[in-house]
Amino acid sequence: MTVLTIEELAAALRPGEAIAGLDLGTKTIGLSMSDLGRRFSTPRPVIKREKFTIDAETLLAFAAKEKVSGFIIGLPMNMDGSAGPRVQATRAFVRNMEQKTALPFTYWDERLSTVAAERALLEMDVSRAKRAERIDSAAASFILQGALDRLSLLSRTAPDDFEA
Repeated sequence: MTVLTIEELAAALRPGEAIAGLDLGTKTIGLSMSDLGRRFSTPRPVIKREKFTIDAETLLAFAAKEKVSGFIIGLPMNMDGSAGPRVQATRAFVRNMEQKTALPFTYWDERLSTVAAERALLEMDVSRAKRAERIDSAAASFILQGALDRLSLLSRTAPDDFEA
């Protein structure tokens, strides 16, 4: 497994390969998937956290079933840009995944993704109980959509390989 920058991921992905978004929480892992054109992010059911080995097996089974080519994982930076305990836990999770998979991971700044997800669910008039169930996957979808938008921009601004 490799940790790639978004630019490195853009260069490594082939057309028609989907990627997954992850919002790593203490109790759940929010999941989302891109379409094959990598334009849209769709929330998926959360993974209830147990212990790392079980979480990793569940995540990799999802990746195999959905033919995931890479992961965008939210990096929960503090608002001042500093890295707190949740950033350390996320980086440790990715380091531990190195033993389990060759799929690449790309960190994505997730500041305010949960706030944006909460607002979107409120605007859709989702009940409090349903919001609690869906918030982590909605946040994962916001994280992934930000990365997809950046990948799209990179593909439009990449130098043309056919120019002399």
